[in-house]
Amino acid sequence: MSLYFEKRRGFLVLLTALACCAVGVANAQTNASWPDKPIKIIVGYSAGGATDILARLVAVKMGNTLGQSVIVENKPGANSNVGAEIVARSPADGYTLYAFSIANTINMSLYPKLGYDALKDLEPIGMIAKIPNILVVNPNLPIKTVADYVRYAKESKDGVTFASSGSGSSIHLSGEMFKMQSKIQMLHIPYKGSAPAVTDLLGGQVDSMFDNAPSAMPHIQSSKLRAVGITSAQRSPLLPEVPTLAESGYPNFDVQSWFALAAPAGTPKPIIEKLNAALNKALTAPDVRQRLQELGATPEPGSPEKMRDFATAEVKRWREVVKASGAKAE
Repeated sequence: MSLYFEKRRGFLVLLTALACCAVGVANAQTNASWPDKPIKIIVGYSAGGATDILARLVAVKMGNTLGQSVIVENKPGANSNVGAEIVARSPADGYTLYAFSIANTINMSLYPKLGYDALKDLEPIGMIAKIPNILVVNPNLPIKTVADYVRYAKESKDGVTFASSGSGSSIHLSGEMFKMQSKIQMLHIPYKGSAPAVTDLLGGQVDSMFDNAPSAMPHIQSSKLRAVGITSAQRSPLLPEVPTLAESGYPNFDVQSWFALAAPAGTPKPIIEKLNAALNKALTAPDVRQRLQELGATPEPGSPEKMRDFATAEVKRWREVVKASGAKAE
């Protein structure tokens, strides 16, 4: 009897080993042939905002390197949480990617319940770029400096309104940080992306916005919006005459939006490495670097590990800001 069971157990062990071997071979073949169909990047905002602009900028170059089309799809909602959750629940096969951003690390503290964990459910691929935010106002308002902005808010019965691409975005938190430091009355008006927010700002429905440089610059250059201050520690080469908020009386004010790519957790490492290499190659292309410079963005090529460490640190940083400001998802 015991001999029978010993033989049976040995047979089962052999079958298990063969099955594991077959899976390993299949995975190796899949990784080797990847990609064999188009790849999509989900952007959690509407078309026209900084996240969308930068995703589309690298998508074409990555597609050329990988030999497959890389298509951008916009899935706006809940400050990019809708798009992030879609990707987090997608197959970990390298065909559905996410335009990861500073907003996702902020959302970890801003939203009491999320359908995903930005650090556990998304696999870092690499950084794209960092850009400053610009405090812009409707030019019909009597505001030309940060001091004018503060004075206007104090003299207005209802204070000043500021639009954002969504609750918890760096655009929103830049305003909340300024509100904390200036102690003026500021009403936050959230939108589903920068583009619709800017549209209302241009139309005079809202007074101001701490917008990302790429979406704000065309309107500043055409004088449809007036730049008042820069949120980064240094002035922007594109707007050398516009002072930083730190220079304008608010020391240590330093906020930059950042943008990256991620995949569903569990995506095979060889695929992540191929995507990272394609992204870093895209960021070295002269025309991409020229376009980034025009947008006021700084390219940030690097490894998936570097991005993971950075995102982890950002979650901690923004948790403290959200708590201090009392900001809440709207």
